[in-house]
Amino acid sequence: METSAKPLTALLARAAEGDRDANEDLFASIYPTLRRLARRQLNAHRRGTLCTTELVNEASLRLFGVDQLERLENRNHLIATAAKAMRHVLVDHARRKQSAKRGGEWKRLDIDESELSVERLSEQVLALDEALTRLKDIDERGHQVVELKFFGGCTIGEIAEILDISDSSVKLAWRKARAYLHSEITSP
Repeated sequence: METSAKPLTALLARAAEGDRDANEDLFASIYPTLRRLARRQLNAHRRGTLCTTELVNEASLRLFGVDQLERLENRNHLIATAAKAMRHVLVDHARRKQSAKRGGEWKRLDIDESELSVERLSEQVLALDEALTRLKDIDERGHQVVELKFFGGCTIGEIAEILDISDSSVKLAWRKARAYLHSEITSP
């Protein structure tokens, strides 16, 4: 990750104390990282629903919301929280798509193949979110790894740095979590 940890931690502390300039500097310094994470996540896991800018902007609103900065401890905590915010944005977007699909907005649309794939993706995101919530109860580390990798778009090395564990520990947690999620999502 390109953003240095020490200046970011200092900006977090100043922003939490109410320094508006620090808040703006914090957002400016973390924005490229958030865009990179969002772009990587969106390119890897879906086509045609949200663009990178929409995902980053919605996640940023949640991330930099009222009293949210006071809870952020350091750069790694900020990145992990950003991944969680992106997850919630994608899940909320999928829920809106599902609601609309079931008559929530009652608009007549011509259906084409690309729209069908987006709806299928919405179902998959919702199923993944439910399974991930269950995973958190039995394997906190696996939950964190999946959230950072799938929703945050982080690499194995970045996750290891954020969670302060080895690459091999991340890989093991990723394999175990993937197996669990696969069995949860594919079982009737």
